[in-house]
Amino acid sequence: MNSEMNIARRNVLKVGGGMGLLALFGSLGLINPALAETERKAFSAKSMDEALSLMGVIIPEKSDAIKLSVPEIAENGAVVPVSVETTLAKIEQISFFVDKNPNVLAANFIIPEGTMGKITTRVKMGKTANVIVLVKADGKFYSASREVKVTAGGCGG
Repeated sequence: MNSEMNIARRNVLKVGGGMGLLALFGSLGLINPALAETERKAFSAKSMDEALSLMGVIIPEKSDAIKLSVPEIAENGAVVPVSVETTLAKIEQISFFVDKNPNVLAANFIIPEGTMGKITTRVKMGKTANVIVLVKADGKFYSASREVKVTAGGCGG
């Protein structure tokens, strides 16, 4: 009985803490409900065109100011390391896409003003595909991409 009470207490603390953070972020203006809904829809997109359209992107410009780092070959598609570094000014958003995944948008980061343009994360890849990074800077979209060969898939589709 004591362990059941501890588990219930932990769950209440987790939910309460999460709701408290959500309320704090909302009151500080760090969460925009309209932006959150658009992002949710973009994460459900099944194609690059659909995801880009939902994010308000028409045609991103390729940029040499974006350095995308991904492995040439990923032995485990469940955890593919990706990094981007950019010298573009006034960065607003950095997004990672995997063009052959069932849901193409893999990660999206809203960048606070004055933040360095560098992100490192991991994405899932179901099979060999292009990893595309999209950087929104000063109201415009820029991109870079590289193919990653996957030997063992990480997501279904």
